[in-house]
Amino acid sequence: MRKTFLFLILTFGLFLMHTTAQTNALKEANPADVGSMDAIIKAVYDVISGDAGQKRDWDRFRTLFHPDARMIPSGKNAQTNLVSARAFSPEDYIKRVEPVFAKEGFYEREVARRTEVFNNIAHVFSTYEAVHSKTDKKPFLRGINSIQLLNDGKRWWVLNIFWQAETPENPLPPKYLKSVKN
Repeated sequence: MRKTFLFLILTFGLFLMHTTAQTNALKEANPADVGSMDAIIKAVYDVISGDAGQKRDWDRFRTLFHPDARMIPSGKNAQTNLVSARAFSPEDYIKRVEPVFAKEGFYEREVARRTEVFNNIAHVFSTYEAVHSKTDKKPFLRGINSIQLLNDGKRWWVLNIFWQAETPENPLPPKYLKSVKN
């Protein structure tokens, strides 16, 4: 009896894990979002942007990122005065920003880009600015997203987005405020 009960518990547990895995399976990316470097970068900016309380399409967001992707904000710690970075999964990023996006509008747009490509890998320095509303004339935030991309032969994937915001002590250099075609 005890073995039968244990078997049923294990079988039910495996069924739940399988069902949960199927439910959480990543939906397919829209080919228009991942067909080129321009498209995937545009999609990243598009999906995180919106008015306060506007639900973001996090399923679309997830399809842009490689399963091992990281999002890495960096900056100077006000208490220690040291520059550091902290890596998040895209899922951790979603959990971190959802409460902020519920209260504040956030639109991030690319204003300049520098790209280096070798075979199936690309490194993009994407200068950004952020506003709370589409009608805002002056950004409240600017910085650089260092984006690493991979083309697996079928589509582009975001592997990492590593970013640092501009500060009064560390303004954006003029060379990163204009795009360079490679």
